Amino acid sequence: MTDQPAFPLDRAASEEAVRALLRSFGLDPEGPELKDTPTRVTDFWGERLAGYGVDLSAELKPLPGDLAPVPIILDRIPFVSTCEHHLAPFEGHATIGYLPGEGGTVGLSKLVRVVQAYAWRLQVQERMAHQIAAALQQHLRPAAWGVQLVAIHTCMGHRGVKTPGVPVKTTLLGGRWEADPPGSFR
Repeated sequence: MTDQPAFPLDRAASEEAVRALLRSFGLDPEGPELKDTPTRVTDFWGERLAGYGVDLSAELKPLPGDLAPVPIILDRIPFVSTCEHHLAPFEGHATIGYLPGEGGTVGLSKLVRVVQAYAWRLQVQERMAHQIAAALQQHLRPAAWGVQLVAIHTCMGHRGVKTPGVPVKTTLLGGRWEADPPGSFR
């Protein structure tokens, strides 16, 4: 994945929206402290939403050769995402894995890219877990798969109930692991 957004980003509209937001707070967006803020905020969101431009079919291409079907589990992949309800960050880690089936095996970094592709979108944690699971199923056709996300949501910690630091865990399992998951998913 590149550092530049690969989705349509209207920079001028974004920067004007930030200026309007600052004005709505009674601030001067042309003042010396804030004059570069619209550009910085647009750059930030361009990076934060880069997952919309990722082609997962290009990322999840099987490796050549016939590899023994052993479980592949990446534990505690860090991620940062953005709550679509409040535009507030949530961050945590993902554990994802699969037992190769007819779809073959992919490079380990490709699994990290799947997590990033969905984290770098406006998101809710439950949907993100389902999207990662669906990508594994669609592109790898594994004999078993698992996705677990554990995250802290600033929208819950900084507003509403104002209860910071409460981890939220979402776990999805399929195939052979549905009845007997590996320890990483328990």
